[in-house]
Amino acid sequence: MAHSKFPVEVLTPEGEVFSDEVEMLSTVTTVGSIGILANHEPVLARLEPTELRLYRSENEIVRFAQAEGYMQFAENRALVLVEEAIAPEQIDRPTFETKLSEARASAERAADGSEEQARSLRDVKRYEAFLTVKQ
Repeated sequence: MAHSKFPVEVLTPEGEVFSDEVEMLSTVTTVGSIGILANHEPVLARLEPTELRLYRSENEIVRFAQAEGYMQFAENRALVLVEEAIAPEQIDRPTFETKLSEARASAERAADGSEEQARSLRDVKRYEAFLTVKQ
C-alpha cells in the first residue's frame, strides 16, 4: 500500500546529500529506532551512527551510512543534519577498517574521561556502523 510522501533533506558540512520526497524515513536516535511517515508529530532527535533508509516506495530504498547528527520533522518535512552520509557503494572497506583500528588504538592510549577518548570512542562507533552498512 502506497503512503503519502513528504520532502526530506539530508545535509552534511560538505553540503546536500539527498533532497527528494519519500514515503518513510528510518534511522536510529539516541533513544532507539524511529520510522517517520507523512504527517508524523513534530520530532527533534539526536541521531546515532547507523544506516539511514529513505523509502521512495516499498521497492525503492535509498541507503546511507549515517554519522551522528540531528533529525527534525515539522510541518510535514524532514531535515537530517549529520557529520557524514555516505552511500554504501562509496564505502571503501579497507580504508574504513584502517580508520577503525586507528580509532580503537587512540581510545586505548587516551586518558580515561578525556575529550580525546570520547572523540576516539565516537569514531569507533561511527566506523563500526559504516562497515555494517557496507555489508
